[in-house]
Amino acid sequence: MTTTETYRIDWEGIALSVRWTPQWLGVDIDGQQVAHLELVSDDRVPLPVTETGYRSHFTSREAVEAEGGPVAYALKWLDVESLSDAWKEREAAARQMSLF
Repeated sequence: MTTTETYRIDWEGIALSVRWTPQWLGVDIDGQQVAHLELVSDDRVPLPVTETGYRSHFTSREAVEAEGGPVAYALKWLDVESLSDAWKEREAAARQMSLF
């Protein structure tokens, strides 16, 4: 039976859900448990890892646990990706007021 855990977090003022399935379909690859992590922002607000507000990510259970669990993994992922030029440009444009 596949169990999915859901966590509610706030990242930089954006509310989102982290859904974590540590044993996705019971599949192992090279001795590592395949896991599934989903990020879903409220109202599908863009995030540094997705323009649509939804991101599905397959990884190993061990990689997520090494970062301190699904919430810590998600926060670190968002923090790292927020350093990209594309995200910085998007944030600057969002702060810019439009006259029209």
